Amino acid sequence: MLRLAAFAVTSAFAAAAAGPLPPLPLGRLLTGPDHLTIAMADTGNRRLDREYLLECDPVGGDHPWREQACAKLHKLAAEGRNPFAPVSKRQICSMKYGGPATARITGTWQGHKVDATFRRTDGCEISRWAELEPLLPSGRS
Repeated sequence: MLRLAAFAVTSAFAAAAAGPLPPLPLGRLLTGPDHLTIAMADTGNRRLDREYLLECDPVGGDHPWREQACAKLHKLAAEGRNPFAPVSKRQICSMKYGGPATARITGTWQGHKVDATFRRTDGCEISRWAELEPLLPSGRS
């Protein structure tokens, strides 16, 4: 019994000396991988006008730039930004037209349902689209 108590005290001191353990990635364990479907149309590039699947953690799917797209989503998540939020109705946008391209993204990201539509109809929407490149290619590739 004395040996067991001495072992417990020694183990506790060793653990304390090693420093705190890193936090467990519970958020990712609870939410599962990101799984998005991206449907693109009228981009000006017929090869891009189709539906793509993108998975992150682990990276997968048939998106042509899946590694870069997942890296972009990870960066935005680390900054606490929601890339799928619509443009605020209070936002003043230029009347610049970026073409007829549309994209719809559905699925899950960071444990949240996603159902977002993107267009290039004004300056705000063009910026919103550009913010998600390479997830949403510009059509000029």
